[in-house]
Amino acid sequence: MHQIILEGINVYAYHGCLEEEGKIGANYIVNITMHTDFTAAAKTDDLNETIDYVAVYEITKQEMAIRSKLIEQPAQRIVSRLKKEFQMLQKVEVKVTKINPPMNGHVDRVSVVITE
Repeated sequence: MHQIILEGINVYAYHGCLEEEGKIGANYIVNITMHTDFTAAAKTDDLNETIDYVAVYEITKQEMAIRSKLIEQPAQRIVSRLKKEFQMLQKVEVKVTKINPPMNGHVDRVSVVITE
């Protein structure tokens, strides 16, 4: 099994339970690890034989643009879309991190991880 990893996808989005978060927005980082077999692509140099990480990036941007109260929801939407779009995907892990979440205390980041 091989991995394709997209690290540090920076997105500005409007997730959160607070009304202000829906107006002001915040910075998020998304990391995606995809398990697949790209042996054929490595031999043939053919993009059709692997997962196109540009398409993965676009799916991530689209799903992060849909407002949710919880970051768990866009994380699950990304996982579901990737599984639907890429039949050769054997396993996927999506980590969505909210930078400087509004809390009663100093917290640099809050993350959720979904692995399917």
